[in-house]
Amino acid sequence: MSAAASPILLRNPWWLFWHNEVKRGFLLSSLTLLGVVGGFVARGYELEGLQNSLWAMAFLAGGVPSGIKAVRSLLKEHKLDVDLLMVVAALGAASVGQAGDGAILLFLFSLSNTLQSWAMNRTRRAIEALMTLHPEGANVLLPDGSEQWKPLDALRPGDTLVVRPGERFAADGTLLEGYTDVDESALTGESVPVDKKPGDPVRSGTLNGHGVVRVRVERPASESTLARLIKLVESARAAKSRTERFAERFEGPYTIAVLSSAPLVFMVAHYGFGLEAAQAWYRAMTFLVVASPCAVVIATPAAVLSAMAAGARAGALFKSGAALESLSRANIFVFDKTGTLTQGRMKLVSLEVLQGSEAEARALAAGIERYSEHPIAQAIAQAWDGPVPEIGEIRAIQGHGVVGVMADGTQVWVGNRRLLGELGIKLPPGLEARLQILEHQGQTTAVLGMNHHPVALLGVGDTPRPEAARAVAELRQQGARVIMLTGDREAVANHIAAQVGISEVYAELLPEEKLERILQLSREGTVVMVGDGLNDAPALNAAAVGVSMAAGSDVSLESADLVLMKNDLNRLVGAQKLARATTRTVYFNLTFALGVIVVVGAFALVGQVPLPMGVLAHEGGTVFVVLVGLRLLLHRVSGWNPSLQ
Repeated sequence: MSAAASPILLRNPWWLFWHNEVKRGFLLSSLTLLGVVGGFVARGYELEGLQNSLWAMAFLAGGVPSGIKAVRSLLKEHKLDVDLLMVVAALGAASVGQAGDGAILLFLFSLSNTLQSWAMNRTRRAIEALMTLHPEGANVLLPDGSEQWKPLDALRPGDTLVVRPGERFAADGTLLEGYTDVDESALTGESVPVDKKPGDPVRSGTLNGHGVVRVRVERPASESTLARLIKLVESARAAKSRTERFAERFEGPYTIAVLSSAPLVFMVAHYGFGLEAAQAWYRAMTFLVVASPCAVVIATPAAVLSAMAAGARAGALFKSGAALESLSRANIFVFDKTGTLTQGRMKLVSLEVLQGSEAEARALAAGIERYSEHPIAQAIAQAWDGPVPEIGEIRAIQGHGVVGVMADGTQVWVGNRRLLGELGIKLPPGLEARLQILEHQGQTTAVLGMNHHPVALLGVGDTPRPEAARAVAELRQQGARVIMLTGDREAVANHIAAQVGISEVYAELLPEEKLERILQLSREGTVVMVGDGLNDAPALNAAAVGVSMAAGSDVSLESADLVLMKNDLNRLVGAQKLARATTRTVYFNLTFALGVIVVVGAFALVGQVPLPMGVLAHEGGTVFVVLVGLRLLLHRVSGWNPSLQ
């Protein structure tokens, strides 16, 4: 195709249709079916010329694509595959006067291949639909002071990005202007945002807190996280499960054995048992059809691809059949804490009132904090949705807190111990002890007060995901051992673990210590590691199945075998159920396919199976295992169990 002709062809609807594998497959299968049915109808009316023409059409539509594929496989890979075997079997049927049966064979084989392509296409479409939910790019500052949005792969070192509150940094860079706090929990596991000032580095994928900042790009961002995931899924098909590898290893040698057996069966039947040459050849061709391994070869991909499509549609993105198979056997589930078991964002989790009512304290705190963009202030403000007192003269004291004045002249303040020192206020020993208890639980504390009197103690911290306790309970109900590994403080880890129902906790671990622990657990069972940070990547790689939350770091996404696109731990439970259903389906399909070959093949050798019955048994079995595999497309990936409510 010439370069000049390319644009024209690419706009041609017929060209686009023909180069769609699934549409082309259904068209050819339909033409093959038309030839088969039309040929038998013509034979009924004794229209031999029309009959032969229609069956020839069936052979061309159903056999030529498989023949081309077989020749390419033979020339490029030096491999005999099942496509060649089916074409030879169909021609063999025609050679004994059973062209109609050969046409049926090609139709059923073409249909099973088309169904397999359809399942694969469903997988890719579901994945791409998920990937396009989060287009990534950035606003780049131009020399004239205007801004231009550029996609991620168009960013270059030296570009200046304008990043607003709530936006993610699109590339690694250095802060040029502005002050902000950055949520780096996806990379570091640290749940408290980090304050940033000019000159500080920022990382791709971290979340800008308050304030508009300008960032100089230091390293190119060649592609987005989600685009990389699509490529990873495409390339990860090479990482096949044991059953997929068995089917692939089985195909080549078995094809050679079956092709070699046909002349052997002919000679034994003709010379050993004295059958006429025509009868002996008929029996050899029948055995050739029955013994073809189509169902064995297709049994696993049909189930695995359907399961991957069902998972992707529900937000559980498997990258390979090997991950599905490993997850089905998993009996040890290891969770990171921040951003995995917890939400990874700040929330007002405790309020101890010292003076007045709780509602008054919440309203007062929200009133003074509502204008601040700091995440701790926002957590306090968002904890109250009622009316708030009017507070003026609000001023923020960097690193200390906020001070304001009410309409009646009462000074209102909220902040940490440094603010109390600035205001000349000393906490009684009892209140100091209570603050320390909250801090041991992983909370960032603040004191709310009026004039020189503390009004309430506030505790802000990360909280467990709403579904975490239920997901952990269901995993344990299924007999799994559930463990927490985290780099956070032991007191914080134990507090969160108690809330979600995990009794085995290992805290204050460095990334290499997490890796060492995963390797140790791998000697005790099949390990699933669930994490979302850069520090989780080594452990994700070492586990039998690495699971990453979609909001996690780029490296953890690349290291994972399963990505939970909706950041919902219930999907992990559902994904394991899907994996187990897939394994059961694969074993059933393989058992059924091999059983058909053994049983029907044995009867064919002794002449008890006519060729039409052999065609029906073989290709009917092939279509059957494909349809059984496609049932997994209807599987709902959900971890919800009403008994745990």
